[in-house]
Amino acid sequence: MNNHQGLIELTKKFIHMNRLINQEDVANLRDVIRYHEWNYYINDNPIIADAEYDHLYKLLEQTEEEHPAWLTSDSPTQRVSPDLASKSEPVFHLAPMLSLDNTYNLEDLVDFDQRIKKLCELNPDQDLEYMVEPKFDGGSLAVIYENDHLVRAATRGDGEKGEEMTANARTIKSLPLIAPFSRLGIKKVELRGEALIRKDIFQKLNQQRELDGLPLLANPRNAATGVLRVKDPAETATRQLDMFIFQFAHAENEQGEMILSQYKTQDELISMLHDLGFKTATIEKKICKNIQEVHSFIESWSTKRDSYHFELDGMVVKLNSLALQEQCGFTSHHPRWAVAYKFQAKQATSKLITVEFQVGKIGSITPVAKIEPVPLAGVIVSSVSLHNEDFIRSRDIYYGDTVLVERAGDVIPYIVKSLPEYREVGAKAIVFPKTCPSCNTTLIREETESAWRCTNEHCPAQLVQKLIHHVGKDAMDIDGMGASLVERFYELGMIRTMADIYELDYSAISQLEGLGTKSADNLRKAIEKAKQNPIHRLLHSLCIHHLGKKISKLIAEHLKNVFDLSDWSIERFKEIKDVGPVVGQNVIEYFSNPEHIAILKRMESLGVNMHQTDEDAPKKLIEDGVFSGKSILFTGTLSKMGRKEAQDLAEKAGARLISAVSNQLNILVVGADAGSKLAKAQKIGTVEILTEEEFIDRIGL
Repeated sequence: MNNHQGLIELTKKFIHMNRLINQEDVANLRDVIRYHEWNYYINDNPIIADAEYDHLYKLLEQTEEEHPAWLTSDSPTQRVSPDLASKSEPVFHLAPMLSLDNTYNLEDLVDFDQRIKKLCELNPDQDLEYMVEPKFDGGSLAVIYENDHLVRAATRGDGEKGEEMTANARTIKSLPLIAPFSRLGIKKVELRGEALIRKDIFQKLNQQRELDGLPLLANPRNAATGVLRVKDPAETATRQLDMFIFQFAHAENEQGEMILSQYKTQDELISMLHDLGFKTATIEKKICKNIQEVHSFIESWSTKRDSYHFELDGMVVKLNSLALQEQCGFTSHHPRWAVAYKFQAKQATSKLITVEFQVGKIGSITPVAKIEPVPLAGVIVSSVSLHNEDFIRSRDIYYGDTVLVERAGDVIPYIVKSLPEYREVGAKAIVFPKTCPSCNTTLIREETESAWRCTNEHCPAQLVQKLIHHVGKDAMDIDGMGASLVERFYELGMIRTMADIYELDYSAISQLEGLGTKSADNLRKAIEKAKQNPIHRLLHSLCIHHLGKKISKLIAEHLKNVFDLSDWSIERFKEIKDVGPVVGQNVIEYFSNPEHIAILKRMESLGVNMHQTDEDAPKKLIEDGVFSGKSILFTGTLSKMGRKEAQDLAEKAGARLISAVSNQLNILVVGADAGSKLAKAQKIGTVEILTEEEFIDRIGL
């Protein structure tokens, strides 16, 4: 494209405009949009975020609508584009309230389409009709009407039963208190819907909360789901919730007979709900004639979801024929005839202001970019990890750069790339420090590692991070002793070593602002409980380099006492499968340090367990167990037993537990909301997928 820099400057101008008033600007905007389309589609190198492109396109579209005489045939817009209410009691749903399986691209959709045709014994080339509607990002509710009156509302819960919140649901004005189901011969019905809050109402709420000095609400989803769980329905009413109904789950007549089978299509049911006075996605939905049309419709929504007045996290695709739905059936987790298409993680551009270098628990230095605050997937992002020096170099990131930021899986923000096209003349490169920002010790970088590290064990920042890790959930799991409390105790001189944690002055703690006697007593109880932890937790809590949870467990199986490690050789570590010489050497060095031994001895004198427990001991495998020689992984929420109980049963049946989906995985056991691990296992193709019930049957319970 010609006039590259000029188009960049115009981009900056139009991104901050909401209205155009002359034809010259309109012509320039068309050139800008074409330029970015060229970068995206032809050059495969977008230099603005999708949401920013959407803004430019919408600005042009809006202007052309307001000034039809300015419209030209070659405009980009003319291109064809694809108590919990009052009681909080558990109640059973009339029909299981299942989750949806996820898809992420056209390939996934085609696979879904082919699975349905196989289940229904149809020709693979036959077109199937689908109803596609927005996947609203709010709180799911099941509502029951009996004799035309709203009698109950409940959360999803575990799918079989949820928590009642009828009083709060009654405050939602778009949810009818009376609906004329009787004229259709329906006596009792259960509907599924999503309670949510408009984006503009959410913004006004936060503006008012700021004026009132209240904490701001994180995002519209939390604003909706949180207020459904308050005790006072009047508070729920202040949020002005809406509710979209998207599913008939159960319907019976006066005689108690199920009557949904008399209807032919999903679309017919939704239209009927709309006629009955319910808010449905009547305008937003579309009946698509084949899976390719489904994908095109979803793509059109992915570009306009940011301008839509409710938060969406995807689209829902449902087989339109109810008869074919019946043929497909259900798994324990989801209907086989419906799927959620999840939108890509949201992106935005921001400016990198500065970089802070933070010290971790083993001395690793992590650069953290401070960026101009930017909204991403419902939260404001202002800090993004740059991981290490190599990451900075690979992304060509400079101070002051415009960067493309993304939230992977709507959770972790990261910098996709810098945009050097926007870089100012004289921009400074990010120089990694040579000394520790906390203690000024010279940093080292081992050949096999990407991180620079501070080797000073007494580095204040490092000590604090070690203590935070020690009390954390994956280590000693001291409930109520989070990072902020650790930092506070350190600053006050109350703790300096791990042993200090087990000799805290609870009387002094009770005098601290914001704590008190009850908090001090709860902390004492949590610490006393932690003293009895199995030794694999203790080992993991010591912050020995490369010694994670799994390896700590493997080593603990071979110990009678933690201090046995003082006599171990590197050969002894090599005898344990999956424990390499690097870990072994690090453990040897740790237990060769008299200071470390002294701290552990002091911890022992204060009651911290140093002996192998039953939980540490290796599981006795059943000879010729049903899962002998098989690797197994559990994902999702199990309803019949806890995750740990299931894992123990699997190990006793000969299985080997692994932590991730890979080609090494033999069996995946799925509970509710299985998520990405299930999708990945299905793509591998060699993984046997079992429901919780199938797992239980297999082991003979």
